[in-house]
Amino acid sequence: MTNDTARHGDSLDTNVFHIGGDLPVRRIGFGTMRLADGPGDPRGPEARIWTGPADRPAALRLLRTAVESGVTLFDTADAYALGAGEELLAEALRPYGDEVAVATKVGNLRPSPTEWVPLGHPAYLRQQTELSLRRLRTERIDLLYLHRLDENYPVAEQIGALRRLQEEGKVRHIGLSEVTVEQLTEAERTAPVAAVQNLYNLAARDHDPVVDHTAARGIAFVPFFPIAMGAHAGPDGPVARVAREAGATPSQTALAWLLHRGPHVVPIPGTTSEHHLKENMGALDVKLSDEQFALLAEAGFEAGTEAETETKAQADAETEVQTDTETGS
Repeated sequence: MTNDTARHGDSLDTNVFHIGGDLPVRRIGFGTMRLADGPGDPRGPEARIWTGPADRPAALRLLRTAVESGVTLFDTADAYALGAGEELLAEALRPYGDEVAVATKVGNLRPSPTEWVPLGHPAYLRQQTELSLRRLRTERIDLLYLHRLDENYPVAEQIGALRRLQEEGKVRHIGLSEVTVEQLTEAERTAPVAAVQNLYNLAARDHDPVVDHTAARGIAFVPFFPIAMGAHAGPDGPVARVAREAGATPSQTALAWLLHRGPHVVPIPGTTSEHHLKENMGALDVKLSDEQFALLAEAGFEAGTEAETETKAQADAETEVQTDTETGS
């Protein structure tokens, strides 16, 4: 069986990818980070992800609806709400057993609601994994990511800690998050890497080389924030035009572009809405032509370049204001 398709009945199901060659998942998962905190808390980049959901019963219902809607890969981290995210998943998914796979991450300290501090000490990574096992109520984690590489410790020591847990049967597959091709290559000298989770979407394309590298290696590429879009997604923009042609919504079209990008790409959009959850899963049925894919790729690249330029201009302007203030001019 190849790693880009899965046998489903008498046909090949291209909407399934086998992580590590033996863990089949539907190619749209569910990112659970947004289930933390209450409705009045900051969202997007300002989100604190500090406490469990204000409406826990609603969050449990949403997660179970996700399973019934076809989601088989759920993503969390020990740093999400200080472990409350893992506990929520354990409660919600317990009835489904091996029907679903859970990915979690270790390697980030949370000293306060606004701080995310990488810590790659091998003993710490091992301790956090043991705690994750308890919170997830399992004897083996399906996919364990190193949340961030810590520059203060050799990569071999950090990955080696996860490899030892894998050899003990406590971890099925190892993943990395927010890494370059060079970092991934170095990590693979210590242990096989089954998945890479990086920020990636139509307009955020810095990790194009990682997408290509993981495709060649048979490694799952898991984009987070997969639907983040800018001006190109306006009502008269290219995403909307292609969406109308494809009979889909703009969000479905953005996800379909990722699915078209490679058979190893497994986006994990997050939502607190049942409507959006089902809309996201509908992207699996949206088929783009090569021409539509190329059009969206170009539009997204241009939007990303414009956003970079605007961000740099804003940063320069803030620096000038700060300099003027400091010099009194």
